[in-house]
Amino acid sequence: STLSLALGIQLEELSPQVVDRMREVHAHFKGEKGTLALFGDSISVSLAFWAPLAYECRNVPPEMQEALTTIRTYIKPECWRAWRGPEFGNEGGRTVRWAYENVDRWLARLQPETVILMFGTNDLHQLEEEEYREKLRAVIEQCLAQGTVVILTTIPPRHGFVAKSARFAQVARELAQELRIPLIDYHAAIVQLRPDDWDGASDQFRQYEGYEVPTLIARDGVHPSNPQRYMNDFSPEALRCSGYTLRNYLTALRYAEVIRKILAPRE
Repeated sequence: STLSLALGIQLEELSPQVVDRMREVHAHFKGEKGTLALFGDSISVSLAFWAPLAYECRNVPPEMQEALTTIRTYIKPECWRAWRGPEFGNEGGRTVRWAYENVDRWLARLQPETVILMFGTNDLHQLEEEEYREKLRAVIEQCLAQGTVVILTTIPPRHGFVAKSARFAQVARELAQELRIPLIDYHAAIVQLRPDDWDGASDQFRQYEGYEVPTLIARDGVHPSNPQRYMNDFSPEALRCSGYTLRNYLTALRYAEVIRKILAPRE
């Protein structure tokens, strides 16, 4: 079934097949509970992602409040903001090739219970679909083999690569289904909330600069927006106007569900 969320955003509940498969994976986990790694590029290394949720939030809808309560009592505190940089699996400008070459090292060093995985934005002008699929699958499989639960995230739409970013998002959806892992469909949420004006690089937003654009993708057409006035605001308006707020919202809901159903279920 679908979780009923702010603004009619769709987030399918984890299927019994995904829950069962991830419980099997988690049964082999040998590391420390509550560890969460962020494997990705600039959209993940940015402290606008995830770190703000450790602090006080405004206009928090009930489903988000419940998620934050679950996460804050479970997560290792250093996983909010300290696990950043290349040795932690996140760095600007990187593609899935980098993850493919280094994921074994990250897993050995961090031994994360859960990974939020998103590569693909930089890959759009360097890789074709088949290499993206093959290397993303290999990265996921290496995590699962170590007992690490993977939450895969679709990439946002990108200016100048609208069709290809949609195809890459579809690749991630297909891999999540095939490998029975949790998915955060960030791409679909952006397009659903702002079908005609997600792109901050378009002329209608030319009076704004950088991350201050009041739509979901910043003025560069690449990164999520992050307007100062919507920092840690989870009102319907903020979810439509701040790309990082939206990503944080979706990620918190999914990770909390993973905690409740897979990592620490109350049987």
